[in-house]
Amino acid sequence: MLKAPRNSSFYAVQVPGWLLLVYLAYAQGISAFGYDLGVAMGTQEPPEVITKVGAAFWYGFAFGDLLVYIPLLFAGLVGHLRATNWGRVCLLGALGITVYWPLVCLAALVAARGAPGWSVDETPYWAVLPPIAAWGAWGMWTVSDSRWTVPDRADPDPP
Repeated sequence: MLKAPRNSSFYAVQVPGWLLLVYLAYAQGISAFGYDLGVAMGTQEPPEVITKVGAAFWYGFAFGDLLVYIPLLFAGLVGHLRATNWGRVCLLGALGITVYWPLVCLAALVAARGAPGWSVDETPYWAVLPPIAAWGAWGMWTVSDSRWTVPDRADPDPP
């Protein structure tokens, strides 16, 4: 098995990836079991600030994260650490989600401005979500680099 290069790019994917995974498990995973619990913990916006419909969508993200994003990111980081092709595929999928969801959230913030019952302070979102999306896009580019490809087992001496 070809080992992925353990250079600064490798660690720039791994370290933020594990930090994001821990954050997602805490902020989104727990909220998927009860949105009110996430509100009480301070990781979710209360319905009084984002409306009941907004809370339903935020809960939907938490539930989807618990079932898909968190396991995919975990598998991708472990597989990337072990330099496997399946890990590369999982990590690319998770990084795609990492680009997608911040953009959806920011678009929703802009679209909901001035809507009745919507009174979100956007500053924290604009401070945190663009760097997360940028890291995800950079990570996809880095992980898709051909040097990360594990050679086919049938070819003992890849070019």
